[in-house]
Amino acid sequence: MINMTMQPSKEMPIIRKIAFYLSFIFFGLGNIAFGQIIKGLIFFALQIAIVIFFVFWGGQHLANFATIGTQNQEFIEIGGSVVTIPGDNSVQLFLLGVFTILLFPAVALLAFVSIKSGLVAKQNYLKEKCSLDFKTDCKKLIDKDLHKTLLTVPFLGLLFFTIVPLVFMILIAFTNFDRFHQHPELFDWVGFSNFRAFFNMSADGAQIGRTFVRVLGWTLIWAVLATVTCYFGGIFLAMLINQKGIRGKTFFRTVFVITIAIPAFITLSAVSGMMARNGIVNILLMRWGFISSPLPFFSDSMWARVSVIVINMWIGIPFTMLFATGVLQNIPSELHESAKIDGANAWVRFRKIVMPYVLFITAPVLITQFIGNINNFNVIFFLTGGAPAVSGAFGGAGSTDLLITWLFRLTAEHNDFSFASVIGLSVFLINILISLALFKTKSFKDDTAFRV
Repeated sequence: MINMTMQPSKEMPIIRKIAFYLSFIFFGLGNIAFGQIIKGLIFFALQIAIVIFFVFWGGQHLANFATIGTQNQEFIEIGGSVVTIPGDNSVQLFLLGVFTILLFPAVALLAFVSIKSGLVAKQNYLKEKCSLDFKTDCKKLIDKDLHKTLLTVPFLGLLFFTIVPLVFMILIAFTNFDRFHQHPELFDWVGFSNFRAFFNMSADGAQIGRTFVRVLGWTLIWAVLATVTCYFGGIFLAMLINQKGIRGKTFFRTVFVITIAIPAFITLSAVSGMMARNGIVNILLMRWGFISSPLPFFSDSMWARVSVIVINMWIGIPFTMLFATGVLQNIPSELHESAKIDGANAWVRFRKIVMPYVLFITAPVLITQFIGNINNFNVIFFLTGGAPAVSGAFGGAGSTDLLITWLFRLTAEHNDFSFASVIGLSVFLINILISLALFKTKSFKDDTAFRV
């Protein structure tokens, strides 16, 4: 049914209608046509600035990005002295090209905001409402739209310190930017050559490919074992301390919290020295007669891998214990009472009530810990530094190196940025796949779906 009391819409003059449609090309013209002059001029000024940038600089940046530099540094002799003629800086040209490319989505966003703002101004005009002046718009930014104002700085930080480096890193994987191609030398596009090298098991690419497969395999094994041991160890410790009749619960919890308060790199560095070949652990074990020669905690591949997993438990278990304590204390007591009435013993109650409840509540934390362990740089770097060394490994990848520590080694020690970029992209894709799996858990889909 049509509401007969509704006021008829105001007829829009043809000049305003034309101005509104032209705002799809000239930003801000729609705002100007309907009374928001200052706001419209700001949109138009931004568009003019972008056009000027692309006319005088942007086009050249894109052209340089396609070639990443063509002029090498040269040395010529003039009058008995050598004069250096600077060449192109590939890194600078590459970075400017990335910034220019990222301007395209920024321009699209500006166009969307401009058109939407002009549409709102048009609707207000047709409904005989006063268009908001510029002063009122500014007041909205500290009142109704305060969230937009507060998110501006974090958004810019995300753009410059996360998105730009991420795009830069991804694109570097398609170049030959390594220790042989650095300023003043130029680097160039190589397509998927770096990726083919990592998955090439033939004679000419075996060193890179086999090293990558070995490090990737150990990274996944480490992530699984480090996550499982800390997770179930923390739950067991929380259950032990939470048992009725245990005295000094606050004391025990405080002791384990202290291990969290101490920075991990201090603990790891100290333990690394204690378990070295001439460390206090080996000295005491030999003095007490338990061993006749030092144990190869970090000099043997298998010993080193087992050692880092065990030592990681000392750092990771207290974290799990803290949140598991809260979860255990929130299990409805009625569940335990009903199970006891049905004749369930402690093991059955743990298997049927406690563990399913804890797993349901902490599933997101469990998956997050797994992702964190894939990128767990500190434990490996401060304990073993990736050692022991593996003969013939590409980029010096040791037995305990993870993808993340190998990436650091390639960049900091070998300056193989293109191969390091491939590794970084691989880690990123692995984390993306795990994150997608995270959103498939019931804990994310329905936080009230737990059933015994």
